[in-house]
Amino acid sequence: GPFVTKFEEEFARYLEVPRAVSVQSGTSALHIALIELGITTGDEVILPALTFVASANPIRYVGATPVFVDVDSVTWNISPEKIEKAITKKTKAIMPVHLYGNPCDMDSIMNIAKKHDLFVIEDATESLGATYTERYTGTIGDIGCYSFNGNKVITTGGGGMVVAKDAQRAEHIKFLVNQARDVSRGFYHTEVGYNMRMTNLEASLGLAQMERLHTFIEKKKSFNNIYRVILAEIPFIKFQEEGAQGKSACWLSSVTIEHPHKDISAIQEDLKSKGIPSRRLFVPINKFPPYKNYTPHEFPVCEYLYEYGMNLPSSTVNNEVDIRFVAEVLKDICCNV
Repeated sequence: GPFVTKFEEEFARYLEVPRAVSVQSGTSALHIALIELGITTGDEVILPALTFVASANPIRYVGATPVFVDVDSVTWNISPEKIEKAITKKTKAIMPVHLYGNPCDMDSIMNIAKKHDLFVIEDATESLGATYTERYTGTIGDIGCYSFNGNKVITTGGGGMVVAKDAQRAEHIKFLVNQARDVSRGFYHTEVGYNMRMTNLEASLGLAQMERLHTFIEKKKSFNNIYRVILAEIPFIKFQEEGAQGKSACWLSSVTIEHPHKDISAIQEDLKSKGIPSRRLFVPINKFPPYKNYTPHEFPVCEYLYEYGMNLPSSTVNNEVDIRFVAEVLKDICCNV
């Protein structure tokens, strides 16, 4: 339908890229990116162990091998140093994940990729609106992937988007996600295609959401600042921090709480008793049964972050009064034992 094209054009205009292609989910975006780059059986893709499982699953879909590495203790994003050590003759791509909206060290990653002739697929599913050296996340690598799931910065109820440096790649992705149909010849298909296209209804919602994107991001940044101000004097609460060149979209305000007497689960229960929801950080993917044989490296930072880390309420359905209440309750829980 017409809203699909309009949404793609508006999204591309916002990111200042020549072409954007809508798809059915962020997972679909990553999947079709791997297919477009020819990643297949026998290839390896390096990614962080601390991310949502949807970063890893598409690598398995195409028959390739995910190679997990540890993250940086400050930004919580993939460690360039660990990437370099994990590269083998089978490595074909790096998949940096801008965790919780916080940009990775893309200059270092792109330098590594250039040195070893590797593709870079940016998992920007959580970081729409974040910037690195004034460039939007997702527009720096070879292909960038976004998600519009219900809890993301903007939503279409589901859905995702793909952008590519090479406009021809983007056009080919558009072709593939529409069942590789050559419309000039009717129902004629020249390649194996995929049913990954976004619906017109989803795209219409996406267009409306784009009008509010700036407001959503500013609100999330405001929430993050409120948390930081109120919780600043508690020495065992540490925030996920931006790198030197990054500006986070603050999708989720996230902290580690190394409380001397309470673990994260107990703190969550205390918050819940006050009507405040929270959630743990992502379980490191190496912990999951399907990935137990894909972990040749150790992940001490990922393990630490999962043990002590927590996402605080960050949805834009909240207001600043709500966030101040959450911060004050958490402060009280942490300081009054």
